[in-house]
Amino acid sequence: MLQEKFKQLYKEYDKLQNKYGDKTLDSIYNGGDSNNPDILFVFMNPTGRNIASPKAWKGLKAPWLGTKNIWKLFTAINLFDKKLLDEINKKKPKEWDYDFANKVYDEVKRNNYFITNLGKCTQIDARPLKDEVLRSYLGLLEQEIDIVKPKIIITFGNQVSSIILNKKISVGECRKQYFEKEIGSNTYKVFPVYYPVGNGTFNIDKAIEDLKYIIDNYVKDTVKTK
Repeated sequence: MLQEKFKQLYKEYDKLQNKYGDKTLDSIYNGGDSNNPDILFVFMNPTGRNIASPKAWKGLKAPWLGTKNIWKLFTAINLFDKKLLDEINKKKPKEWDYDFANKVYDEVKRNNYFITNLGKCTQIDARPLKDEVLRSYLGLLEQEIDIVKPKIIITFGNQVSSIILNKKISVGECRKQYFEKEIGSNTYKVFPVYYPVGNGTFNIDKAIEDLKYIIDNYVKDTVKTK
């Protein structure tokens, strides 16, 4: 049942890829524990660095495949296995295959979280997207959240957080705080956090500090720590 709901969303995401994304690349969707996970993480949008973005890739179309830094972040907050991170660090992007991509996301599932982007339109590079482009995905993201029903939501960066919460957000001014957002019949706690990779790498220590605080105070009883 969940897969059928996701398939309908994926069709809509693909339409927006044709409109806003690079025509040679596919949408990148989501991945992880899709059945009431502890945390749903929302990033910005995928780029061609994701090894699943080419149309020739027929496996999992999930965020951050073929990259390293985000898995270092999840390891630092005790949501990813150190030995698997070591495997990732030894691999070149072209050495990722379907089985290894699934192995990485099996570890995400094991730790009870879900990873998605607000925008699913894959770009060749990390060029910034206009607010209006990301807003065109908001209704679909809300449907996605309503399907997944996470315990809490973590949004990365000012732009993503502001669009999802429909108010101007400065993550530096609301660290370790949450805002409430109603979706369907549920009210979710949404925690804006510094964007931890790319241009936001210089804030990664603050992101790790805040994420650890949120986990310790809001999801520690359910997240499996190592």
